[in-house]
Amino acid sequence: MSAIDPKVLAKRSSGLLLHPTSLPGPYGIGDLGPSAYAWVDALVAARQTWWQILPLGPTGYGDSPYQCFSAFAGNSNLISPEFLVRDGLLKQSDLDGVHFPDTHVDFGSVIPFKKALLVKAWDNYMSGAAPSLRHPYEAFILQEARWLNDFSLFLALKEARGGANWQEWPREWMLRQPTALREARKHLSRELGLHQFAQFLFFRQWKELKHYANSRGVYLIGDVPIFVAADSADVWANPELYLLDADRQPTVVAGVPPDYFSATGQRWGNPLYNWEALKKSRYAWWISRLRSALTEVDVVRLDHFRGFEAYWEIPAEKPTAEVGRWVTVPGADFLTAVREAFGGLPVIAEDLGLITPEVDALRMQFQLPGMRILHFAFHGDPTDRFLPHNYDHNTVVYSGTHDNDTTIGWFATLQDHERRFLHRYMPHGCGDIAWDLIRLAWSSVADRALAPLQDVMSLGSAARMNLPGREAGNWSWRYTQNMLTQPLLDGLAELTEVYSR
Repeated sequence: MSAIDPKVLAKRSSGLLLHPTSLPGPYGIGDLGPSAYAWVDALVAARQTWWQILPLGPTGYGDSPYQCFSAFAGNSNLISPEFLVRDGLLKQSDLDGVHFPDTHVDFGSVIPFKKALLVKAWDNYMSGAAPSLRHPYEAFILQEARWLNDFSLFLALKEARGGANWQEWPREWMLRQPTALREARKHLSRELGLHQFAQFLFFRQWKELKHYANSRGVYLIGDVPIFVAADSADVWANPELYLLDADRQPTVVAGVPPDYFSATGQRWGNPLYNWEALKKSRYAWWISRLRSALTEVDVVRLDHFRGFEAYWEIPAEKPTAEVGRWVTVPGADFLTAVREAFGGLPVIAEDLGLITPEVDALRMQFQLPGMRILHFAFHGDPTDRFLPHNYDHNTVVYSGTHDNDTTIGWFATLQDHERRFLHRYMPHGCGDIAWDLIRLAWSSVADRALAPLQDVMSLGSAARMNLPGREAGNWSWRYTQNMLTQPLLDGLAELTEVYSR
């Protein structure tokens, strides 16, 4: 588990939001190699304490880190090819002649390229390469067996069925009949080994990077989505923890009801938890999930925190979120169990959206910091909770997040009355609205202030990471090394010093 110094959590601090896929590098996608270490060095130069990332899991259809094949596994596309050469698993010639775009991730070409490298690394390992890794690899398999065995089999079976959703597999696989799974493990042993080895490589590289960051005074904020993907090893291996029928199909699914932004609400489609089953085990699965996350990062952001007080339950057969009901969950009991398991709650509550007094009371009962987004602040109401003069100290303020447009793009779409109110609130801007909002966040009373790297670089909408509801084109933005200039780092360091962060 994270062993972050409580003094770090207690002091005013700041940081940047950047997913590793956005890092520069020659192999088509940001990874855990030299550019990640250079990024940590840049954070140090800018006097930042925090590096916030998105979920690190293996992504599926749509490449979203919020729809992963496992809540425990890592994304093997983030494994550094250069470090595979360093470790003797690949030759430099295996990487020669590679050409990828450097401003975005072309997932369609990157994924098969990375898979081919991992296959070659696995074959080389099995042929005797990198013998110093043998003991650490065997220890990893034993240590992570509780999720690794199911996950590796899940991926091997999925590949054997051409990538089909597990609910479309042969019934004996779908229902996890022991004899069928034993036979599958025997016939797919090479594929199982490859997936286990890829996880070993991912966590080996990630933990080296985290140790480097922590040793330089940079700490990591991770992201734990409340729900898991329907097509995941988690649901397949633990069907009793979800509201499924006898054929392992969800009876109800997750989403949010109609609101100002959507007349039909949002039907996310994730299966919902069987909270009674979770409670009987004293939330063992969730505690394992958080324990795993807190070996990867120092603090976790609990996404959709309001779902730990009550969730919107949509009948699975309904095509939209208009029909549904709020169902309460034992949130206080759950958080008590988590606090007992870890001796504290290194957690940020993502309390955006429809937040009721009950949700606020749950967050405050456990003294969890909430989130405030400056993009949501300037509608003209001085009592708006997103305006800095209404914050309390136990708050994490952001200019925007991965789900928002960049600040430059956001400002271009403001209505006239919003723009007038913003200028009344900040009459003495510097002429760059992105840096105006960074300054506003850094100068606030919030204990922690964060901004996406795109705002530090004053980038427009083309650099947006995610547009919720868009079917393609998300999660692909990358920066190039020449974009992260010394004047930008110096300017951020200056604000950080001035506002005692």
